[in-house]
Amino acid sequence: MSARTTLRAFPTLLRVGFAEAVAYRAEMLIWVLSTTMPLVNMVLWMAVSREAPVGRFGEADFISYFLATFAVRQLATSWAAWLINWEVKQGTLAMRLLRPISPLWAYAVESIAAFPMRLMVAVPVILLSVALVGQKAVPQHAWQWGFVVLAVIGGWAVAFLANVAIGALCFFLESSQKVLEVWLVLFFVCSGYMYPVELLPPTLRTIIDWLPFRYQIGVPVEMLTGAYGWEESLRLLAAQWAWVAVLGVLAAVTWKQGVRRFAAFGG
Repeated sequence: MSARTTLRAFPTLLRVGFAEAVAYRAEMLIWVLSTTMPLVNMVLWMAVSREAPVGRFGEADFISYFLATFAVRQLATSWAAWLINWEVKQGTLAMRLLRPISPLWAYAVESIAAFPMRLMVAVPVILLSVALVGQKAVPQHAWQWGFVVLAVIGGWAVAFLANVAIGALCFFLESSQKVLEVWLVLFFVCSGYMYPVELLPPTLRTIIDWLPFRYQIGVPVEMLTGAYGWEESLRLLAAQWAWVAVLGVLAAVTWKQGVRRFAAFGG
C-alpha cells in the first residue's frame, strides 16, 4: 500500500467513521457518563480545600482542573486495544488486512472521526468552567491555545499508540485484555486523572514524569488551565511528543511482528 492510496482513502474513512459515531451516539453517551469520575473528584477536593488551599489549588482551581480533565478525557482517548483483541478473536481482522490500507490507519481515522461528537461534550464543559471560575479557567494568550491543541493531539496519540501496542500483544498472548487492565490502573494512578500530579511528593512526581501516563491527560489539562509559562510548556510538550515517537515505534514493531502470526479460518 502506498502513502498516496492511504491519503486518497482518508476522506472516505472519515465519512464512514463519522457516520458510525452518529449511529452509535447512544453508546457514546453511555461512555461519556462512565467518565464522570473527575466530577466526583472535583466535589471531594473542593471539600478538602474549603478550609485552606491544597498546594496552589483552592476551590476554584479544583473546579477548573477537574472540568478540564473531564473535557480532555473525551478527546484524548482510544479503544483500539479492545477492538484489536475482538477482531483477532473473531477473525474479522482478515477483512481489514485484505484492504489496500493498513488497519492501523483505519483504527486511527475511526477514532479521529468521532472528534466532532466528542467536542459537542467537551466544549460546553469548558464554557461551564469559564462561567463558574471566570477567565482564569482557560489560557489567556493565543500561544497557550496553540499549545493546548498540540497537547490534546499528543495526548490522543499517546493513548492510541499505547492501545495499538497493547492490542497487538494479543497475537502473542491470545488476549491482551489483562495487560490493558494493568495499563488502565497505572493510568488512573499516574496520569493526573484522579488528582493533580503536582500534589504528589517530589520523588514520586519525578518518576511519573518519566512515564507516559501524565502525557495523555495531565499535560493537556495543565495546558488548558494555563498552569505554566512558555519554557515549561515547551519542555512538557517536547517530553510528550518524545513519548509519541517512542510509542509509535513500539506500536509499529509489535503490530508488524504480531500480524505475521495471525491466521483466520472459516467460511
